[in-house]
Amino acid sequence: MNKFDVYQKQRAKLVEKNLSKYISKIKNAPRILTDAMDYSLQAGGKRVRPILLMATAEAFGKKAQDVLPAACAVEMLHTYSLIHDDLPCMDDDDMRRGKPSNHKVYGEATALLAGDALQSLAFETMLSDEAVKAVGADKAARAAGALARAIGAYGMVGGQIIDLAYENKSADEEIIREMHRKKTGALIRAACEIGCIIGGADESQIKAAQDYAESIGLAFQIVDDILDVTSDEKTLGKPIGSDADNSKSTFVTLYGVKKCVELVNELTDRAVNSLNVFSGDTSSLKELAYSLAKRKN
Repeated sequence: MNKFDVYQKQRAKLVEKNLSKYISKIKNAPRILTDAMDYSLQAGGKRVRPILLMATAEAFGKKAQDVLPAACAVEMLHTYSLIHDDLPCMDDDDMRRGKPSNHKVYGEATALLAGDALQSLAFETMLSDEAVKAVGADKAARAAGALARAIGAYGMVGGQIIDLAYENKSADEEIIREMHRKKTGALIRAACEIGCIIGGADESQIKAAQDYAESIGLAFQIVDDILDVTSDEKTLGKPIGSDADNSKSTFVTLYGVKKCVELVNELTDRAVNSLNVFSGDTSSLKELAYSLAKRKN
């Protein structure tokens, strides 16, 4: 295991430990609701978004512990989006990360409400006394605003609407890029932006971090498209071929696998080069970009 693998594993464990802590703090809520929330939060995954947030903040000299509330909030919102994405009215997926989707275990209504509750808990965590004490009220508020913009009509939800609108329809590259810039990229971009805000970055550094995130976010989605046609269900932890089953246009349907691999490499190089304006240690951010480009699940 190399140095970056150790870093990634340590940060993921730190996030998972604290996610459990935040769920355990919920009092006077129906047990089935908190169980459903915890089920998806603890389902595993790469914890890419919170690690991105921590790595960005660490490039400005902050400690991972200081940004944990924000990092956990981002993962709560990502998890909420996955619960809702798997619902029959959305992508209708029965498996997620090798386990039954939330609605297959708890039912559609409870899954829907578990996602809603995670969204609420994310902002409660982001603006908690713990978070404010660690980063200051102004930065906590700015970070929460960035997160809110990323997940709403301008971002993740807007991207999901585009995705639904183009089922059983052909979409050109411009539409596909816009959809993924919002649906997948917006939360990745917010994670880096929040790391910058908490780290005290200037505007040029925030812009560079956003450029980095835009590039790895698009590369991440293209890799997803590639894996949907080249991987297998055991490795991926969810059904493969779902894009074809839903008649969705993807980068693979537009360009084929070979060209998509080239695009991923180009975007990864662009992401790494955008970090040149940073004066701190960006090695973790660079290694993360490379690892996401090479991932197999």
